Amino acid sequence: MPWLAETDRYPGPVSPAVKYTLGRLVLFLACFAAAWFIPGIDLFIKLGIAVLASFALSWFLLRGLRDEMTAQVEDALERRKADKERLRAALAGEDVPAAADETDDAAPVAEASSAK
Repeated sequence: MPWLAETDRYPGPVSPAVKYTLGRLVLFLACFAAAWFIPGIDLFIKLGIAVLASFALSWFLLRGLRDEMTAQVEDALERRKADKERLRAALAGEDVPAAADETDDAAPVAEASSAK
């Protein structure tokens, strides 16, 4: 996508967290629709049945989406830790190695400053 910089990490058309959340919502609505037709049960009991059934079903049916979302969160956490370490090193006055995802334009500047 041309409006995103190369360093932006856009996960794709739809975030895995959004897909997982929508999957959970659709699964709950399907369970509630099925429970709706059970006669003689209070509405809150039907809601409880739908919540429990959708929880149990999502554990098995949405495993792939849950794994995608977990991988996305872990990736973001690792990037944040690396950025934090780079910032701490820069504030401490240590040489900060160029990140692998940065362009090669920063490397000559770092080499020129360390050559002085």
